[in-house]
Amino acid sequence: MSQSKKKKIHYAWWVLVGLVVMVGAAKGGIMTTGGLFLTPVTEDLGIGMGSLTLYFSIASIVTMLFLPIAGKLIAKYNIRILLLVAVSLEAGSFAMFGFMNSVWGWYLFAIPMSMGSVIVTQLAGPVLINNWFKKHRGLALGIMVGAGGLIGAFLQPVAGNLIANEGWRNTYFFLGIGVMAVVIPVVLLTIRMAPLQKGLQPYGVDEVQQNEETKVQTTASGVTLAIAKKSSAFYFLLFFFFCETSIAAFNQHVAPFAMGLGYDIKFAGNAMGSWSVGVVIGALFFGYLSDKIGVKYSAIFAMLLGLFPVGLLLLTPENPLIFTVAAGLYGFVVASLGTLGPLLTTALFGNKEFSQIYGLAITGLAVAGIVALPIYGFIFEYTGSYTYVLYTIFIMLLLNVVSILFAFKGKKALENAGLWNS
Repeated sequence: MSQSKKKKIHYAWWVLVGLVVMVGAAKGGIMTTGGLFLTPVTEDLGIGMGSLTLYFSIASIVTMLFLPIAGKLIAKYNIRILLLVAVSLEAGSFAMFGFMNSVWGWYLFAIPMSMGSVIVTQLAGPVLINNWFKKHRGLALGIMVGAGGLIGAFLQPVAGNLIANEGWRNTYFFLGIGVMAVVIPVVLLTIRMAPLQKGLQPYGVDEVQQNEETKVQTTASGVTLAIAKKSSAFYFLLFFFFCETSIAAFNQHVAPFAMGLGYDIKFAGNAMGSWSVGVVIGALFFGYLSDKIGVKYSAIFAMLLGLFPVGLLLLTPENPLIFTVAAGLYGFVVASLGTLGPLLTTALFGNKEFSQIYGLAITGLAVAGIVALPIYGFIFEYTGSYTYVLYTIFIMLLLNVVSILFAFKGKKALENAGLWNS
């Protein structure tokens, strides 16, 4: 009997499978393909690149305002019903872009799209993994983040070819409706909020309980949100999220960057596919690395490694092989945000009020979207080049190394003051 129990797959892994499909389809099929539409839409409708990319800013403003509300909704309502509504808002709004003839359509539908995306792609995954996994939490996060890259690696070239052959309007329809058709049944079949709903304990809880020190760290150690908000560690983490998201936001401009250099839409789609492959490998790699050397040094390594692809794009972007390799390495580096972001939050502030602290800290992501995406678009619109954008990203990578070091210095101050408790 005990042997058969051991052989049985813990339901936490089925929850992770559901998250892989949901987050992968929503990110890879909707969020990361958005950049492929920018040049075709602006050329077809005569809209400026900066004006169109303002819809990303609107989405980010809505995200920032909706994050605390979404956290309360997840705690209060049935997670499956909430996710069904959210994916319908996100994917349905994306499909509606195909009907638009004015930039105001993008501004309008960015609102429900981002409301759905907050729940589907940002909050639900970390919260559910935190509930279901006591062991291999970093690996589970890495697998979930990597899924977006894996599905994106398939969908980016497909989307590029669809735009070239079927037009941007039909491609919006295909992707939006396709994501709903895939995600809705998967959510119904696999997603549950907590192990108790299946009469289970979190995965690995028995092994955690064998080590009392680990048990304390996993369950209730750390600081409260009220204390975290007053610490320097929190503001350096917020700054890290802002810079890292600004760095990652360049993915929406890879396609216009490539096409501005003379490459066609199919090449741009393939380059974004390379980016997505990098995300897959990077998400798993940084999850594994953080278990081996710690999240602090993994994050520093990620930022320093990011200097390499940015340098390649500055020096030799006209070479198609180098451009594709640089896109892949860039994706590898930015995968660290989804994997290391929640782990950094836990390392700095513990698990006592993880969801509240993480939900507030990732407003740095939303602020970055408000600022970075349109600024990148306007810089390209007025200079005809992304050179200044890449120099800015290079500087932000270095600033993030500094912010990580000071964030952990701030954690030490919390510990010395006796504010870190269990």
